[in-house]
Amino acid sequence: MFNRNPVGKYHVQICTTTPCMLRDSDMVVRACKENLGIGMGETTSDKLFTMCEVECLGACVNAPMMQINDAYYEDLSESDVHEILNDLREGRTPKPGSRIDRFASEPITGLTSLTN
Repeated sequence: MFNRNPVGKYHVQICTTTPCMLRDSDMVVRACKENLGIGMGETTSDKLFTMCEVECLGACVNAPMMQINDAYYEDLSESDVHEILNDLREGRTPKPGSRIDRFASEPITGLTSLTN
């Protein structure tokens, strides 16, 4: 993807394709809009955040998710979105990956095969 305009320090890319949409990517969009006070394709006045909608980021099993710069944040709840954005705003680095501590793309209910 190409950015034709400068982006903020944190490029918030929200996946809204079918798997993420089915797992409530709309909630991620709403939480980002509420927290950042901007819409899609916009940058905050302090130039910290730019938010955009993107096609599949390849983490469908861990939907909903967003990518901020090079880090993936997966299995998001509304409070997770706010926590991540607030941490970045305050200069902290949130832990990337699943927010429910699942390993990689294992089933949300835990392993179901090859358990021995």
